[in-house]
Amino acid sequence: MAHHKKNRNVGIIGIGQTKHSSHREDVNQPELIHEAVRLALQDANLTMKDIDCVVHGNMELFEMVHQPDLWHVLGTGAYGKDCIRITTGGTVGATLSCASDNLAASGMYDIVMAIGFEKLQEGHTTGGITNMADPLWFRKIQAGALTGSSAYDVEREFGLERANRASLTYRIIMDKHACLNPNAHRAFGLEFSQIDDLIRTSPKLVGELKLIEMCSQSDGACCVIFACEQKAKELARTPVWIRDHITVHREETFNIFGYDRKVPVIKTHKFAAEQLFGRNGIKDPLNYFDVFEMYDPATWWAIDWLRDFFALHGDEHLKLVENKEIMIGGRMPINPSGGVIGSNPIGATALIRVAEAALQVRGNAGPHQIPTPVKHALASGFGGTMWTVMTMLEKELNW
Repeated sequence: MAHHKKNRNVGIIGIGQTKHSSHREDVNQPELIHEAVRLALQDANLTMKDIDCVVHGNMELFEMVHQPDLWHVLGTGAYGKDCIRITTGGTVGATLSCASDNLAASGMYDIVMAIGFEKLQEGHTTGGITNMADPLWFRKIQAGALTGSSAYDVEREFGLERANRASLTYRIIMDKHACLNPNAHRAFGLEFSQIDDLIRTSPKLVGELKLIEMCSQSDGACCVIFACEQKAKELARTPVWIRDHITVHREETFNIFGYDRKVPVIKTHKFAAEQLFGRNGIKDPLNYFDVFEMYDPATWWAIDWLRDFFALHGDEHLKLVENKEIMIGGRMPINPSGGVIGSNPIGATALIRVAEAALQVRGNAGPHQIPTPVKHALASGFGGTMWTVMTMLEKELNW
């Protein structure tokens, strides 16, 4: 989206989210989606009659259901309405948000409902991704969705002991956040005193990537309602405004093996952040934003990506983690919800980042609400072949 090219401002006016779990056997797919839709409609004080368009998304082959939006209409309530299905891999939830914002901003629709979902117990995620990497040549760094390349990079730069401790510190912070979030899938009650034991005992998946550091696969759904400025002001007491978003991908140059550090390839996270902050005049994102809901599929990627997103230098990103500045109440709270490591219904995961960031801006996230006022929030999405989506949310229409 080109900066300042919106025809209309757009605000988030309704948010609904299910309880995320490894097995939601109590509901089928439409019923699971309906939970999130009902909660979002209640939150916005609307009915389906008020919704102009439904944007639906998931990783459809993970459940092996072709065109699932047709069946899911029983839960989405989209029968007889304009409906668009979007599938962009791990970023699908973030893409749903961007598309919904654009549809409302364009003037095509006044109120747009975005629905992301996944019911991974009914499919086979790793089976769907395994052919991403050769099981022989990539066995040290990649196995399906599991990637150890970031662990290798962080260890090589900062040493094995410091890297491992930073990774587990991040993991335990996410767990402490997840323990505050009633919708989180994984909340173990981990303590920092367990770091050494977890480094030693958690099974290794690929390279130094350990089981405790990797995200789960979850069942869950998220629904977010977007409205044009006029409708948002009429219908909501505290709409959260979508200031800008950006999507960057470089699949044609995707490379996780054999890269030359003397000729670095700029990562999509770094490029997207530079472009997004640059065109919005934000020179110090670490001080500007009050919270960041980051798509963090594993701890190693998360600690590495902090440097890319906030343009940090040297070991500044590790110090943020080591000094626990990323905890609720810290300098830059990361994922008060517990993040992707806490819950990962893939088709909803990136939409949950936007939803959780918006809840923080509204000030009613619940037990994991940041204690200080949140005026500026950031959310990101990530796809396996280096897709980045970033969204800026604001409390006031004053940019």
